[in-house]
Amino acid sequence: MLNLKKLMNKPFFLLIYCFCLFQSISFAQQKVWLDSDTGNEMDDLYAIAYLVKVPGIDLIGLSSAHFNNADLNVFEKWNAYETATLKPVEESQRLNEEILAAMGRMDIPHPLGADRQIGRAWGQQDPRDSPAAQAIIAEARKMKGEEKLHVLTLGAMTNVATALILAPDIKDKIRLFSLGSWYTPESQAWNKSEFNIRCDLNSFDYLLNLEGLDFTIMTTTTSFALKFDRDETYARLDENVAIEKILADRWRVHNPQDKTRVMWDLALVMAYVHPEWATVSSVMTPPENTPRVVQVYTEIDADKMREEFWRLLKES
Repeated sequence: MLNLKKLMNKPFFLLIYCFCLFQSISFAQQKVWLDSDTGNEMDDLYAIAYLVKVPGIDLIGLSSAHFNNADLNVFEKWNAYETATLKPVEESQRLNEEILAAMGRMDIPHPLGADRQIGRAWGQQDPRDSPAAQAIIAEARKMKGEEKLHVLTLGAMTNVATALILAPDIKDKIRLFSLGSWYTPESQAWNKSEFNIRCDLNSFDYLLNLEGLDFTIMTTTTSFALKFDRDETYARLDENVAIEKILADRWRVHNPQDKTRVMWDLALVMAYVHPEWATVSSVMTPPENTPRVVQVYTEIDADKMREEFWRLLKES
């Protein structure tokens, strides 16, 4: 039998033990802010439900993001929504509150985000202030020493970009993880023709150009690997459990025709929580942006992510 007391008398093992303890405490105290365009598709809901349940994560905020896009102006329907009456950020906000209530976590602050992009259709960087941006600023300013607020964005990056424009002093207090764009590692080619980026290209360009910002990007190229099967998902979800019923209903109402769905947002959240299941590469920004290095997820272990999602969701 391993005698921990004797091992602790040996300097080497004592050093290893203290290091592991420090790492555990450091992770347990990590403050995380999640920004989500929850009303857009269905995978946001799965990502939020997962992150809320992760032990050791101090989720200090869940803000709503808009998903304004050109289709809302020219088509009558967006998924199951009537576009004539749809207010994107308000729908994201409604769902955020519904999820938190179902999980008994209304104690997590959940401020409303901006209702449109920064700047205008032709560019510019005029901030789009909101309760969400102000809350991110306030939390970032609470960070002490080398501590950083980890911000995860699942949709348009308007809220975090606005926070950084309004309060440049928080740049060194934020570590940003965002879902957006396509990137091909073999050719080192970027493609910004992607939904989240199209919803606020100005914000993405601002963040890419912001020298010194610690920026990690989950591209849709990489997150495409994480897919859920519709029938398996229905079978696994227990609709007697409030949050699981919400997840089932979201697929059933908004995407019933899809036999599989890419879980874009869940891929980012799970890669963040389990970095051992993801490969991160240092990459130069696109040629039209300020030349600097950002981090890009280039590979994920989708099988392990699927398995872990279901394990944690079912954990009491």
